[in-house]
Amino acid sequence: MSGEQDSAYESLVQFLYRAPVALIQLQKDGSIEMLNPMAAQLLMPLSADGDLVNLFQVLQPYAPGLLRPCANFKPEQGLICEGMRIAVNEHQRQHPESPAVLSLGLLKVDGNRLMAIVMDATHEVVREQRLLASRLASAAKLDTLTQLPNRAGALELLSTMTQRARAPSGDYCAVLFINFDRFKQINDTLGNEVGDQVIVLVAERLSTNLRSSSRPPGSRTSTELIARVGGDEFAVLLDGVTERGVVSAIAARLLERLSKPYMIGSHEITCTFSAGIVVLNSEAHDADDLLRDAAIAMAIAKAGGGDRFAIFRQQMREDALLRGGLESDLRYAIERGELYNLYQPVVRLLADGKVDPTAGVEALVRWQHPVRGVVGPVEFIGIAEDCGLIGAIGEKVLERACRDFVRWKQRLGARAPRLLAVNLSRAQLSQDDLCDKVSAILAASGMEPDKLQLEITESLAAQGKDIQEQLLRLKALGVKLALDDFGTGYSSLSSLHLLPVDTVKIDRSFVTLAGTSRHHEVLIEATVKVARSLGMNTVAEGIETQQQAAVVYAQGCDKGQGYLYSRPITGEAIEEWLSNIA
Repeated sequence: MSGEQDSAYESLVQFLYRAPVALIQLQKDGSIEMLNPMAAQLLMPLSADGDLVNLFQVLQPYAPGLLRPCANFKPEQGLICEGMRIAVNEHQRQHPESPAVLSLGLLKVDGNRLMAIVMDATHEVVREQRLLASRLASAAKLDTLTQLPNRAGALELLSTMTQRARAPSGDYCAVLFINFDRFKQINDTLGNEVGDQVIVLVAERLSTNLRSSSRPPGSRTSTELIARVGGDEFAVLLDGVTERGVVSAIAARLLERLSKPYMIGSHEITCTFSAGIVVLNSEAHDADDLLRDAAIAMAIAKAGGGDRFAIFRQQMREDALLRGGLESDLRYAIERGELYNLYQPVVRLLADGKVDPTAGVEALVRWQHPVRGVVGPVEFIGIAEDCGLIGAIGEKVLERACRDFVRWKQRLGARAPRLLAVNLSRAQLSQDDLCDKVSAILAASGMEPDKLQLEITESLAAQGKDIQEQLLRLKALGVKLALDDFGTGYSSLSSLHLLPVDTVKIDRSFVTLAGTSRHHEVLIEATVKVARSLGMNTVAEGIETQQQAAVVYAQGCDKGQGYLYSRPITGEAIEEWLSNIA
């Protein structure tokens, strides 16, 4: 029995001697009673005088107050602390190989003794830091709202997809860039919280329907990934597509599914989406370029009315670059005075093809570009609206037009135009201070309010209560309002009485066909009759022939405008034109 005890004791001593961790027996005040070689190896470099008499004193520079939790531990036995990290600053370490981080465990053995376990945790901490860095990097590529990859994640995945070797045929990679058509309206009317919920539902619906069994035959792809790449923008990444046509089929299917109503509480919300598609099968491409090209195609789809997709073509990128250059140039154009007004006469239609040339003029803006020459409004008004310049341009046009109109009155007297028409854009109508600006311009130029006619498109006039209230405020200034391009927008003859306008301008598409199409002739006649019953005037736009003029006059149209009478001309030329034709 004595031999067995000796053997057990020897085994215990060997265990303590060879243990890969520091084992220390100490009294409750920290005095060390026993320690193994690993304890001496770990602690000796930390001792200022090389003395390992008291553990708490050795660790004092690195873990101040370690004695306190031991003294406050009341039970007779138990775990005081486990895995306590003790950082050892580099300037406190006596040797480079000394531990940078220690892990300390303290166990109360009885009323007077403690057992300490100390380990070098330096490498473990390094591993933890690397793992944390990896998780943070992953989190940086994850959208917190939808838990989908974000833009950075999408670009990384797309880069991997585009770099891989591809089969000679039937092995395509594609990007779908999907964007809400009018997401801002959801946030504005229902709040950001509802908007966020819609975003989440859209993400879920994309995920559910991308691998839908209803996909056309042959469309199964080896890789299908969804990412949220912007506030209301998603990217769908497809890899291993067998045919180009499959991508269009997937896009059409997704847009159809996404357009179904979303239920958020008591709200049933219907959204439409636009998508841009880029497909490639051979050469490696930059991921940023691909995503940008898909976004360019999406913008083309949106400009076409939305609720559709467009496939990217190289010309789209060139047009986008040109548009970007025009935007930059347009900012300088306002400062340099490169924008100017032209005026197109509006005549009163009389019997036998005769006209009264003094009915009015419409102001039309042009841009004298230093390189491209004269740029028409179709090319730059949309850009001005997108980049927030339309308000400044609209004010300049109105100011100059009012000054010219007053000058004509002074110079021409009775032969001067009786009415000045100026167009208002969507962005201008949304300005809270629009009425104040118009009033200030009228006062500064000395123009009478009832001589100014502000024109808005039919589609814009029918857009809601806010627009209606803005129109009523403008009417209160004393100015007249005209409904431009009637017949091409959202309103109808039955709702014309709801719009606070004085004049209806019949769109040129009706006038052009009036001479050869009885249907369009009847439409003009009906418009004139309804407008007249409401006390409104009518103007036929785009008159180019005497036959067209005769038809619109026969239907009772009050005024006409078009190349038959004059193209848009300068303010100085207007004076000459009036002098010659009057």
